[in-house]
Amino acid sequence: MPTIYDVAREAGVSAATVSRVLNGRLTVDPERVARVLTAVRALGYRPNAVARNLRRSRTTLWAVIISDIGNPFFTATVRGIEDVAQQAGYSVVLCNSDENPAKEETYVAAALSEQMAGIIIASSGSTKAARTLLGSPVPVVAIDRELPRGAVDTVVVDNEAAARAATRHLLDAGYSRIACVTGPEGVSTADLRLRGYTSALAGAEPVVVRTDFREQGGYDAMAGLLSSAARPDAVFVANNLMTVGALRCLADRGVEVPGELGLVGFDETPWADLVRPSLTTVAQPTYELGRMAARLLVDRIAAPSAHPAKVVLPAELRPRRSSAR
Repeated sequence: MPTIYDVAREAGVSAATVSRVLNGRLTVDPERVARVLTAVRALGYRPNAVARNLRRSRTTLWAVIISDIGNPFFTATVRGIEDVAQQAGYSVVLCNSDENPAKEETYVAAALSEQMAGIIIASSGSTKAARTLLGSPVPVVAIDRELPRGAVDTVVVDNEAAARAATRHLLDAGYSRIACVTGPEGVSTADLRLRGYTSALAGAEPVVVRTDFREQGGYDAMAGLLSSAARPDAVFVANNLMTVGALRCLADRGVEVPGELGLVGFDETPWADLVRPSLTTVAQPTYELGRMAARLLVDRIAAPSAHPAKVVLPAELRPRRSSAR
């Protein structure tokens, strides 16, 4: 079985350098990091995890707690996290809270009891889980959604600006009665996207339906809007799964898009150009969200007392046929 000294000889570096690379230290030259990781793969080297964890009082695992594993948004996001984690010498354990605060609290407790090296979380909005994380010494990064009741390293998109742009796009297209379907109150993405929609209306009466960020929630919300006395002529839907539900409802009811109702969804989908009419979306930089969150976690592990950072990435409106008047 190869040893750390075999890896050092293969990479042309010292054993101490190999140790720093495998422990995720940021003080190693990137070219040397690449050589060490190449040597590790070539030799099939596996560190003694038990001894390593005893020395560090932590595992080399990150817990990544996402709110809905069925949401395609998280696919590229988790890939970005994993790519950086692997390069830094960490492995990722994926946990699905299922938008359920109780499940989220269970996963947080498990991650802390298992002495995970760090946690990346897309919060379901549980204040109990947030308090537990804030009270622990384990490094935490919030992704996609801000963590309730506390300041931690955070990576989000500019949800308010993106929702404002989507709503203004519908107004510029000639729609006048624009409704918004958004997520639960207290979840930052839902609240900020609602705020962007409201600000774009410039005093016009908002029509808002809050639901659960799920496909069925989007279906039921659209059904309610179509049955209302003041039926809207356009709808901004604040996440991708709800948009799928809304489209299914419109198809079931025989409502023509965009002839009878314009539609913009939040989050790009692989099939947005394939459906007819093609779907106008707000595209988030999903891979970059994950990559940046992982970089922040690596930095936080290296410097636990540093001031929390907040990274806000831009989103992009992609106009297509579903919002054309």
